[in-house]
Amino acid sequence: MAFGRSKTATAGPRRPPVEPVTLKILVAGGFGVGKTTLVGAVSEIRPLRTEETLSEAGRPVDDISGVESKTTTTVAMDFGRITLREDLVLYLFGTPGQDRFWFLWDELAQGALGAVVLADTRRLEDSFAAIDYFERRGIPFAVAVNCFEGSARYPAGTVRTALDLDPEVPLLLCDARLRDSVKEVLATVVEHALTLATPPATADRASAAT
Repeated sequence: MAFGRSKTATAGPRRPPVEPVTLKILVAGGFGVGKTTLVGAVSEIRPLRTEETLSEAGRPVDDISGVESKTTTTVAMDFGRITLREDLVLYLFGTPGQDRFWFLWDELAQGALGAVVLADTRRLEDSFAAIDYFERRGIPFAVAVNCFEGSARYPAGTVRTALDLDPEVPLLLCDARLRDSVKEVLATVVEHALTLATPPATADRASAAT
């Protein structure tokens, strides 16, 4: 018979549950630029979508130049959620891209930490309104160029100049269909916004997520 000192396993102190920081991020840009796709690609819940079929009645006011194959449009918002870290959760609100739904933007923008402006190099002018909107309201944002198949690739400096972006505004290339690509964009927005936000303690807590 073997003798020895028995050891009773004892559990260490339990960590208290982490209360996550929840941040609101807007996803904006022109009609058909990929906002609904971006939210859907990264959301860990089934995204809320408010898409309606484009109708003949709307053709006089809906500019579908460059996206003629598009058959639906977001009429209110897209909504999704992603956990970047156990103590950092992002709520994503995709804005409608058509001019006739712009009255919804002010309500969606309330309480937003920052925003993604999704751009298409084939229709960069469609991004101007969103960029102007966030600049006027002092909402930090990053520009993500959605790399559509068949679209021309331009150096980041060329795109930055065309959009007349301030030097501190992040500019990234992305594929709105790919989760990892979208996560990189969102992490960049959070880091940029928290760098500008106060108090500094909040930024220190969330910056590791990027």
